[in-house]
Amino acid sequence: MILCITEKPSVAADIARIIGAGVRRDGYYEGGDYCVTWTYGHLCTLKEPADYSPYWKSWTLAYLPMIPPRFGIKVIPQQSIERQFHVIESLIAKASEIINCGDAGQEGELIQRWVMQKAGCRIPVKRLWISSLTDDAIREGFRNLRPEADLKSLYEAGLCRAIGDWILGINATRLYTLKYGRRPQILSVGRVQTPTLALVVRRQQEIENFVPKDTWELKTKYRQVTFSATSKGFDAQPKAQKALDAIIGKPFTITDCQKKRGTEAPPRLYDLTSLQVDCNKKLGIGVDDSLKIIQSLYEKKVSTYPRVDTTYLTDDIYPKCGPILLGLQQYADLVEPLKGRSLKKTKKVFDNSKVTDHHAIIPTGQPLPSNLSELERKVFDLIARRFIAVFYPDCSFEQTTVLGSVESTKFKATGRVITNPGWKTIYAKDAPAENDDEPAAAKQDKDSDTQEMPQFTKGESGPHEPFLGKKTSQPPKLYTEGTLLKAMETAGSQVEDEDLREALKANGIGRPSTRASIIETLYKRGYIERVRKSLRPTQAGIDLIATIKVELLKSAELTGIWENRLRMIERGDYEPQEFINQLKQMITTITSEVLKDNSSIRIEANVPS
Repeated sequence: MILCITEKPSVAADIARIIGAGVRRDGYYEGGDYCVTWTYGHLCTLKEPADYSPYWKSWTLAYLPMIPPRFGIKVIPQQSIERQFHVIESLIAKASEIINCGDAGQEGELIQRWVMQKAGCRIPVKRLWISSLTDDAIREGFRNLRPEADLKSLYEAGLCRAIGDWILGINATRLYTLKYGRRPQILSVGRVQTPTLALVVRRQQEIENFVPKDTWELKTKYRQVTFSATSKGFDAQPKAQKALDAIIGKPFTITDCQKKRGTEAPPRLYDLTSLQVDCNKKLGIGVDDSLKIIQSLYEKKVSTYPRVDTTYLTDDIYPKCGPILLGLQQYADLVEPLKGRSLKKTKKVFDNSKVTDHHAIIPTGQPLPSNLSELERKVFDLIARRFIAVFYPDCSFEQTTVLGSVESTKFKATGRVITNPGWKTIYAKDAPAENDDEPAAAKQDKDSDTQEMPQFTKGESGPHEPFLGKKTSQPPKLYTEGTLLKAMETAGSQVEDEDLREALKANGIGRPSTRASIIETLYKRGYIERVRKSLRPTQAGIDLIATIKVELLKSAELTGIWENRLRMIERGDYEPQEFINQLKQMITTITSEVLKDNSSIRIEANVPS
């Protein structure tokens, strides 16, 4: 008998139907040569401290740090989980081969292997590796099952992540709770959550300590077009007024006029983080809810595997893109211009070297089921339009730059006219999305770039209306859930450029699939709070970050380096034991430093009810 183990009952039902295992039993399906069973996500977990030693059950500084000689796993002690585990255990004992049908990612690999290890599996295992749950994808996956050995490094990376979180999370939480907490409250400290909290706290402090600065810019209006002086602004109004007085009543002369043609490429396809960011910014959906919706679209077979950190597709997906587009029947008017011609293929979309486990999130081309919620339809619309847009022509524009002068003072004005909207027609009905982190001054500059320009002639001259424009520097904005996700992805760097953002992903904080839960954890611990759409640290969150003196625990950059090493383990380029040894050494150092502190600091966290 061949045993298939999936991660969810719904997936088990689909696979059982396709492979002919149509008889439902208690906890599994059977038919022909197959049985199909399932987990409920995690059935097993790392053992708790008390499972290793009775001395570790009580929270005592004297026993820190707790580092087991060898980490072990156990079945989660819940009746429904234990019952299903015993079903799997009994089926493994009868099977001749196992097909691991867990979610095709690091966490999915860890979930399934832990269950098989705990059940004492000693039989051959193959891996079903698919990027969507359509019938065709499942059939193709069964025709191309992978050897379990191919995914060994993926499992090792997941195991190192879990052990690393145990070493730092459990030890640091007990350490800081016992040293600085007010019983019975717990001060939660973690490898990812603490540097994320530090980002929010640091942003709040930047805002509170911000000192606004006024500058005055010399401007003039000539033929209804606003020109700005090319020289730097003035930090004092009297200086600016003197410069203004010097050009009043004197003619304005056009010294140069240039037109250049340019193009703007379509935005990249979605990875999980960028999709969650747009769900938050454009649809007002919280990151935890957006993850559930995106996962639901995958399980309903209308979009591909969601927990990805790449915006690229592999070359073998290219032949499938035409049929996928044709399957998007509700977007037939947008797909129509692409029919009858070869689809555009660029390195910004198709690049095998930028894809490891799974490609970017795209539609599957399956008809939308009638049971999609309104929010699910809106999120699918984001995915579908982004996919269609990458095959449209670039947006073409004409950039006009006009230079002028009043005696020795030089001025400049720019304007842009779109000559062919290209991919922007996909979003013609959308209002332009405002960048939450963009300073007001930058937005004003963008507005001036798009002003309409009349025809100018070099050498023409005439009267003008000079004036002073005052700018006041603005503090950074509070994080929203969306902008915090972006900051986690780039280890705190403020990045808008898509190419640079891609390069910084390797050192991001956490994985795409876990970032939403980290933010939710910070809410639940009472460390951050929502203020309308913005996030603020609570006093407890501020106090905790101030109390943690060990930079390793709260540095986004250093945590990003650990994440990069986990990715290297996943690729087979870094030794798992080296990663674990570093974290053991780190918690030993942190414990020693905290125990030396003789202060009487006490932190009180108001956990939300």
